[in-house]
Amino acid sequence: MKIKKDNPNTGRPISRRRFMAETVKTGTALASALALRPGLPILAGQTDDGKRVDLAVVQGNPKEAVARAVELLGGIGRFVQPNATVLLKPNVSFPNPSTWGTTTSPEVVRVLAELALEAGARRVIVADNTMRETDICFHKTGLVNALEGMENVKVIPIQKESHFDEVSVPGGKALKTVKIAKLIQRADAVINLPCAKSHSATQVSFGLKNLMGLIWDRTYFHQGTDLHSAIAELATVIRPELTLLDATRALVTAGPTGPGKVQELNTILASTDPLAVDAYATSLAPWNNRSLTADAVKHLNHAAELGVGEMDLKKVNIRKVTV
Repeated sequence: MKIKKDNPNTGRPISRRRFMAETVKTGTALASALALRPGLPILAGQTDDGKRVDLAVVQGNPKEAVARAVELLGGIGRFVQPNATVLLKPNVSFPNPSTWGTTTSPEVVRVLAELALEAGARRVIVADNTMRETDICFHKTGLVNALEGMENVKVIPIQKESHFDEVSVPGGKALKTVKIAKLIQRADAVINLPCAKSHSATQVSFGLKNLMGLIWDRTYFHQGTDLHSAIAELATVIRPELTLLDATRALVTAGPTGPGKVQELNTILASTDPLAVDAYATSLAPWNNRSLTADAVKHLNHAAELGVGEMDLKKVNIRKVTV
């Protein structure tokens, strides 16, 4: 597969979301349009007692685990409508083999792309603003090979400032504005595909942290403001339809770049609630040789305060399955 080099903002008919994004006149309006994505169908997965599944936790073979996790939440049709453009956002930041645990498993990305196409998606875009040169990252991680031969699936670099639009962050304190990928505005569904790893600055890197791969200026997050608050505030602007965490293997030390200790967890987490995913993920392993709870992670606390999702797992209906 060749990585698509042209402008990442062309090549599809105008959609309702694109129309909203292109016709609003202020950053505040644009941010609101992004945060208020079209509502999901009422249909959702259910537990044996008939209750809605808020968080799916599935252990087993990655392909089967991903498919089962999505099924538990109501199936891919809950998130991807026929003729949709779907944006998949894996973590492909570093040119390391997937066995290092620094990036999302290529197999997980392929399974999601297959599911989206089966649901009738017209186009699946895989994008990340990588920390290193995009072509190298996408090849070295095995992602390009994994997607080889898939029609209507494009890997698109977003490493130029022109690929981003500045939007305001309503009520933001750490962030007043932020430049986010234009591809978000063009997509009918955004699926966040983080990996599970430790992080030197934030203790852990899961779903909320992975959204930083959709912004232009990461340096400002790290050096110009409070990183933890900025991550949480970003999550009020970018709201994926689905967050699916690849914890098939976890980099439990020396993150985010590795190499470090990798723990085989063979686990997939999935939810429409990104904070619930991250809160549960803190319990999967010791991170940098420390046992963590969600309330010990600053950006998760800030996200809870902002109403990004539910951090108290006692209030989350969790379904655990082995496949």
